[in-house]
Amino acid sequence: MMNSGKKYEFGDVILTKAQFVDSYEIKNRPAVILFEEFGNIVVAALTSNPEMEGIKVSKKEGAVRDSVIKLNYTFTISEKMVKKFLFKLTKEKKKIVREEFVKKLN
Repeated sequence: MMNSGKKYEFGDVILTKAQFVDSYEIKNRPAVILFEEFGNIVVAALTSNPEMEGIKVSKKEGAVRDSVIKLNYTFTISEKMVKKFLFKLTKEKKKIVREEFVKKLN
């Protein structure tokens, strides 16, 4: 468990507890931090399913497996749900995530 009070940054990839949309099952899943405020963290899911649509993240960039950031699957977690920090997205990848996320908000 991470230290309480740790400030997470946009682009940090973490391992967190997450509930699947289609079931009540909760599993440890990787996710990308979009923003953190008052201990609440908004994240986008990461999947290793290459068929999914989203932003690709390669092993070369730090992912355990080639993965896809799913901006269509965002959720809020408590900082207590963070199991561990995994890696940071590259500056270039953060720019792409920011641009694509803003498009979805519009």
